[in-house]
Amino acid sequence: MTVEDKFVSLSALICEPTRARMLWNLLDFRAYTASELSIVADTSPTSASNHLSKLLEAGIVKVEIQGRHRYYSLSNPEVAYAIEGLANLVNNSSAAKSVKKEPEKNGVKYCRTCYDHLAGFVGVKIVEALEGKGYLTKSENGYLISESGWEWFTFLNIMKEDFKNNRRPLTRQCIDWSERRPHLAGQLGAEFLSKMLERNWFKKIQFSRELVITGKGYQELYDLLGIDLQ
Repeated sequence: MTVEDKFVSLSALICEPTRARMLWNLLDFRAYTASELSIVADTSPTSASNHLSKLLEAGIVKVEIQGRHRYYSLSNPEVAYAIEGLANLVNNSSAAKSVKKEPEKNGVKYCRTCYDHLAGFVGVKIVEALEGKGYLTKSENGYLISESGWEWFTFLNIMKEDFKNNRRPLTRQCIDWSERRPHLAGQLGAEFLSKMLERNWFKKIQFSRELVITGKGYQELYDLLGIDLQ
């Protein structure tokens, strides 16, 4: 099979409506059973299992077995980037290029997970604040982290030496489908979101990619980066 044939086959797998809905919901970095994914895809558990088997065979999802249950999740960050990249085409219209209104302070466009990192209006604002303070600088498809940047991240217990010997890119510019600007992905983006959740800056909503900013999150983002989201 040629590369072109493989691309056609993979595209067909991802873009089939039922599978596309399941993959979209798996972008919240959590694992779900076939029954749970059947609900978001509006199909039967049996049909969902059949679709997941095809995705599993293609290496798009992975499965973990715990007792009688099988939990499915995206196989790796590259799959997440591909799905988020496709979502960018949704807003690629003349309507999307019109003057943007101030975003509503809730919903997935405002604040959400993109696989294992922060996305939406809030995710983009945080990255732009980090750039404004000289902690991050755009470089090709990723970001360079200054020494003052690493010093700032140590406040969240994120240490430079913790990222050695990992094949995944340290940073990556992931174009946000709702903001049309990049947010922070890669190893650092994943660890950054993990620490912010640990510090209770954000709370997850069950069966949703949406994140809710807590009072502590509002205050510390303002104190540390000068971001006023209230």
